[in-house]
Amino acid sequence: MNPDTPLQLLGGISAREFLRDYWQKKPLLIRQAIPDFQSPIDPDELAGLALEEEVESRLIIENGERPWELRRGPFAEDEFSKLPETEWTLLVQAVDQFVPEVGELLEHFRFLPSWRIDDVMISYAAPGGSVGPHFDNYDVFLLQGHGKRHWKIGQMCDTESPLLEHADLRILADFQGGEEWTLEPGDMLYLPPRLAHWGVAVDDCLTYSVGFRAPSAAEVLTHFTDFLSQFMSDEERYTDADAQPVSDPHQIQHDALDRLKALLAEHMGDERLLLTWFGQFMTEPRYPELVVGPELDDTELLDSLEQGAVLIRNPSARLAWSEVDDDLLLFASGQSRLLPGHLRELLKMICAADALHFDNLGQWLADDDGRNLLCELVKQGSLGFADE
Repeated sequence: MNPDTPLQLLGGISAREFLRDYWQKKPLLIRQAIPDFQSPIDPDELAGLALEEEVESRLIIENGERPWELRRGPFAEDEFSKLPETEWTLLVQAVDQFVPEVGELLEHFRFLPSWRIDDVMISYAAPGGSVGPHFDNYDVFLLQGHGKRHWKIGQMCDTESPLLEHADLRILADFQGGEEWTLEPGDMLYLPPRLAHWGVAVDDCLTYSVGFRAPSAAEVLTHFTDFLSQFMSDEERYTDADAQPVSDPHQIQHDALDRLKALLAEHMGDERLLLTWFGQFMTEPRYPELVVGPELDDTELLDSLEQGAVLIRNPSARLAWSEVDDDLLLFASGQSRLLPGHLRELLKMICAADALHFDNLGQWLADDDGRNLLCELVKQGSLGFADE
């Protein structure tokens, strides 16, 4: 994709202009980002997903048993018939992992790293339905799929912004409204992190929310240090072989901090370990239990492909790759694998192709490293046979 090509999805500006002027800076309203958009899922189908055990869903009822009542799925079918006619919202996470046509919408966003995209959440709201004024700590694109929703944009927020007292929802106690827009099917609104917003359904409506993964500094430090600890022996400890006599035995001298910083820097500065952790962390699937594969060997895989079998990416899997010196690292659903550099084009195809089959895999099936990699990805569950 040429980064300077004007994109309909971005209202006629290029990816380069969008990233320079709007991304993580200010909102952007795009009328008819996807012209004549027809939602690939209707409200009844969305409600059907919310009945399933493996699907994460929530109901928010503005005036339920208490203000902003929250219920978590899976739901019983008759529960929806008991809801009021107005002012409630059903939210279903990761619909792209269960409805292929919804997953295809992410192709519009390939000007951004795929490993940054989290999922496509879809919300259905009855007239007046809302989740209240709030802010997110990540970027989000809000695509109107059906009906109309009125959006109000507010102030920039942070952890000090006052919230209503609520055990589960982070609803702003003070919303300072600014610009307002009503979105119709195909319209889209981009919002940067921490910008307050409030969407209210004008009529029965579906809204697609494309969210992005943005680990907090606390998550990075906690998870990376846990990862690092796997590679450290118990003998690696604080040392002070160059210590000098002290005048006050109770004082912690600054040279002790220098030694401590050197100990931390020795490991925290290892770029290869940082890359390995980051790739694994950012490709961890939302639902690991859905990324499971069969036991098979490369001979069985080759036989299946020769007989016309097709491999596709598991919708719940996440894939990315990077370079390490002359080698490559493939990250697949929270795991990593070091691979020889000659597999570069195969890795790119595995991450990007809609389907893998005997014709496009070609030479890679005769390559021991390539064939073994494909077999391991099927066994892990990141790749699977289309007919299954």
